[in-house]
Amino acid sequence: MKGNVSFFAAGMFLLLISQALYADWQVWTLAQTRHVRRGDSPGADQTVMIRAARNEWVGFQILLRSQEPVKAVNLEAGPLHGPGEAVIPMTESRCYRQHQLHLETGTYRNQPWQPDGYPDPLIPFEHPTPGGTLQAARFVAAPFDLPADQTHGFWVDLFVPADTPAGDYRGVYRVTAGEGKTVAIPVTLTVWDFTLPATPTLVTAFGSPAQRMRAYYRQRAGEGKEPEPSNWQAVETQCAQLLSEHRVNATPPTETLRPIAQTDGSFGIPTDQVQRLREFVDRYHVNALQIAHPAGVVKDPSAERDRLRAWLAAFDRAAEQLDRPHVVFFIYLKDEPNTEEDYRYVQTWGRAIRRADSVARVLVVEQTWTEAGQGGADSSWGDLYGAVDIWCPLFSLHRPDSAATRRALGETIWTYTALCQGPPTPWWHIDYPLLNYRVPGWMASRDGIKGLLYWGGMSYWNQTDDPWLQVPIYIGRGALQQGRRDILFNGEGSLVYPARAVGYEGIVPTIRLKALRDAVEDYEYLAILDRGGKAAAAQRIVTRLTDSWFEWEKDPAAYETARAELAALIVAAGQPRP
Repeated sequence: MKGNVSFFAAGMFLLLISQALYADWQVWTLAQTRHVRRGDSPGADQTVMIRAARNEWVGFQILLRSQEPVKAVNLEAGPLHGPGEAVIPMTESRCYRQHQLHLETGTYRNQPWQPDGYPDPLIPFEHPTPGGTLQAARFVAAPFDLPADQTHGFWVDLFVPADTPAGDYRGVYRVTAGEGKTVAIPVTLTVWDFTLPATPTLVTAFGSPAQRMRAYYRQRAGEGKEPEPSNWQAVETQCAQLLSEHRVNATPPTETLRPIAQTDGSFGIPTDQVQRLREFVDRYHVNALQIAHPAGVVKDPSAERDRLRAWLAAFDRAAEQLDRPHVVFFIYLKDEPNTEEDYRYVQTWGRAIRRADSVARVLVVEQTWTEAGQGGADSSWGDLYGAVDIWCPLFSLHRPDSAATRRALGETIWTYTALCQGPPTPWWHIDYPLLNYRVPGWMASRDGIKGLLYWGGMSYWNQTDDPWLQVPIYIGRGALQQGRRDILFNGEGSLVYPARAVGYEGIVPTIRLKALRDAVEDYEYLAILDRGGKAAAAQRIVTRLTDSWFEWEKDPAAYETARAELAALIVAAGQPRP
């Protein structure tokens, strides 16, 4: 421990020396959920103090600004030394450079906002696959040249392995540049004495980036702009690994969840496919699986009731063989039913599937309170009760009292956001505060919500020619027909970027995805306390931050404070079994 302190003190001394030598080159740090834009002024913190549980990721930013250009800026990670001989090696550190996109137009309804360079995609220092090498990159993480009077920065992720002893770990990161410039950044990581489970409690259903990318590259190749990846299997593997590291559900190969018709009228999923599915679930820590809509094999659920039940029974047998009771099987039955025809469709299909009493849960992207009599809807439509297992309302359409009634009947609530609909909630767009991506984890826990859903496979880049040069946007069909290109949404449907520009095939994360990962981990702290009988104490902390989906604490520091309070409760109580 003495050597640990001495090593850290040396880093502090180097920091003071560098401050004196390079007064025009300002380097500072940030460990809160906040964007730092190109035009932002320097901050005051020049050391890093972060805290995490075992088996958790934690991130921080190192920012730079100078009155004069600075050549060949780089970042060097260092090991963190802890109690006794314990070390968190450099291999548990992931370094990125933040790539900025200049926004000239704000997301629809985002007032006030300011044009600026917004950081979003993250350029990795290394290939994400062990042994892989970055090649033919248009953008490299480092070294890079820092322009005068612009703020740019690095993002650093640290992973705390599950066998890490609790205690304080210290080390030094170094920012270097041409002419021998060096700035030392002392880093202290406190490891709390509990461990997050490998599989998250909060369910996520964000779709498949690789599947969306297939259509994107097929279109690009057809237009003669760029070829498709030559190895889609490698792309799918990289996508799944990246999602898993951010505690988001990866999507398994389609064939592992495809029942095959048998000669006796039954359906079955081959044993080898179930084995592949089990390996996928275990490797990527999956807690939910979307299965195909039965309309591919059944045209009329009432007239073909027996065939529908036989098809669903294949999933019952597969689930039993899979032997992973935490995994939710769900059918995405209908997206936003807003017409009488939509209501009739959900009523017919949903009730038929539920009567089969299968493992397959019926998910409908709709609020728990009936739309009849709302917004011009006809009350003769009836309601969707008895047709839905998983309700998934927009953030703005969630009603806690109505949702509580459905939960008491054994139904489940998820939620989602899209296109700034309804009164202001934590909308997910690049030019909104980064905290908007973290707040929903706390809101969901408060209201007993079990899952987050998002569209686009996280990789919707179709309306931008080059998402590394122009911000990926979404403009609705109606707005395009009216010529209203000002009704746009910055970053809608995109939480990752194509990795070809940085030297490999696949995807890179965004700082928005990092904030979402933190939301899932925050939710896990609350879930641990709930399992340990400490829900009431935890919820008192939660309600300090938010009491509805329309009101929440806007200071990112408050969430770090609250998270530390949750950790203290967990440590004091002793971690319960998951």
